[in-house]
Order: sequence, then structure tokens, then C-alpha cells
Amino acid sequence: CSPENKVNCPRALLSASLQLARIQTDSVVEMLRELYPNLRFEIVAMSTTGDKILDTALSKIGEKSLFTKELENALERNEVDLVVHSLKDLPTSLPPGFTIGAVCKRENPLDAVVFHPKNCGKTLSLLPEKSVVGTSSLRRAAQLKKKFPQLEFRDIRGNLNTRLKKLDEKEDFSAIILAAAGLKRMGWENRIGQLLSPEDCLYAVGQGALAVEVRAKDQEILNMVSALHDANTVLCCIAERAFMKRLEGGCSVPVAVNTMLKDGQLYLTGAVYSLDGSDSLKETMQTSVNYPQRNEDGPNDDVQHVGITAKNVPGQAQEAAENLGVELASLLLSKGAKHILSVARQLNDTR
Repeated sequence: CSPENKVNCPRALLSASLQLARIQTDSVVEMLRELYPNLRFEIVAMSTTGDKILDTALSKIGEKSLFTKELENALERNEVDLVVHSLKDLPTSLPPGFTIGAVCKRENPLDAVVFHPKNCGKTLSLLPEKSVVGTSSLRRAAQLKKKFPQLEFRDIRGNLNTRLKKLDEKEDFSAIILAAAGLKRMGWENRIGQLLSPEDCLYAVGQGALAVEVRAKDQEILNMVSALHDANTVLCCIAERAFMKRLEGGCSVPVAVNTMLKDGQLYLTGAVYSLDGSDSLKETMQTSVNYPQRNEDGPNDDVQHVGITAKNVPGQAQEAAENLGVELASLLLSKGAKHILSVARQLNDTR
């Protein structure tokens, strides 16, 4: 597609080395094709730093834009027009000139346990003492160490296929923890041996949601992808991202959330943990997001809330969701969250 032809042939970019990334991008492009049958979409594949570094825990690499930098470079150079991400991979502050133009309807955000074939039918509580459970997430490890002190938790890296292969073909792990959404998108729901409820394990900010990143000033593309916004998912994820941003969290510290939207009320539970889970703070707050959509064109038309531009979701509701996240984080900070997270960050750096 030539740049002049851009509007007739938008180019979508994905992270190449992941089969999951292809499936996610295909699902977004398929939704766009249904909405815009006269447009032809071209999919471009590219590898990212996060895809290439498979022997180090994500929390140790220290690069905030691990899965996004190369993709955003292509977007900036006009080589592509939109980039499909897992929302949980996107930092809460995007580089200037970019915005999240769509947040698609969220898949199940919970974490799932996949067991070694010999442990089929078991749950984490039924695994023998000292069983090794693999996870690449400090957040999961911190919560589950506290809940299941009889188990050992170790880093496991690689894409979904690689991690499942490590589990099935070796005896190193009794089980591994993965996002249920990724397993479902890959068609591997049958491998889920246990879904972890929010009581067992709060999930990551944005987990289960797909985001479409675009150039902030590209109105044609922004208008096109905005039709993919799911209002409930947008409001939940704005609250979660605002919570994370206020805490200055990331993959190098254990921060976790759970959100629910019911009868116009948005409920946000947020927590911070020490690396071993022994120290933690957890609170829940709620706010009303029951506001009508205003059809006012004005200078704040394209206002961003923690990197998300959603013109078709009531602006007052977005503000309320963002304020909820900020207020909940401020409450935790007033109770000592900064100390817990700074100690966790320091310990992670020295591991």
C-alpha cells in the first residue's frame, strides 16, 4: 500500500514471533473488515525486544516499552497505520504523538493454572509440597506465595507455545500460571485446569483486553478504529491504568487489580505486594459512571485518559473512572504503598 492509498488500505502491525499476536491482530482486522467491507487491510509482522529476550524474567530487563518500541517506530514512520497490542503490555504513559484509539471487549481477565499431564485433575492446593510452579509475573508469584506457601514459584519465559512445551516435555514444573485470555484465543481452553478467582489472585492492569494504537493526529484512522471501543472495558481499563500510573508501577513491581461495572457503578480493587507476598495493601473503592453521551464538538474532543482516546464513551464517565484509579492509589500510598513497592523494586534489581 502506498501512503496515498492509506485510507483504502490501512496497514496493521503485529509482533511477529508470537502466534498469539497474529491471532489477536487477525481478530481485530476481522472486526474492522465487517465494519468497513470496502477497505482492504494489510497485516505487517515485526519482532520486538520482548519477543527476542526469552531467557530473562520480564521484570529484570527494565525496559518499559519492551513489546512496543519497535512497533511504535514503524507507526511514527508511517510504515503502518495501527498496531494491535495486549493492553497490559502498553505503558500507562505513551510517547508523544500516539494514542490508544480502541480498547476491544475484554476477554476473561483472570489467571489460569495449566498442570503437567501427571497432575491433571488437581488444583494448586492439592499439589505435593515443594512442587514447582512456573510464572514470569512478580504479581502472580507474590500473591500465590502467600496463598500457597508449600509451593515453590520459579520464573518461566518464552511465548505460550514455548512455556507449554517446557511444562509438558520436562519434569521441571508441576504447573504454570498463564492469562486465561491468551489460552482461549489460542484455542487451548481445554488446558485450563484451574481458574484463579480474584480472591486467589488479582489480575494485571489491562489483562484480557486488546488495544489498537494509532497516531494521535491521524483523524481518519482514529475515527475508523474508534468503532471497536467497548465502553465497559474502556472505563474499567482507564481506572486500572490510572491506578497503576499514580503508583508508578510496572512489571518490576507487584501491582494487581480487579474491576467490576454494575448498575452504573464502577468498583475497583487494587493491591500492592512485597515480592514474597508477606507485606501487602489492598482496598476497594467505587464511583458512578452513569453519564449520558454528549455530542459536543470542541477542543477537548480528543482528550486522552491514561493514553486512551474514546470519543464515543461519555467524557464524564471517563473522568470519573480515571479519578477512581487515582484516588484508590492515593489511599494505598497514604497507607505505605510507596515503601512496599520501592523495597520490591530494589529486591528485584538485586535478584
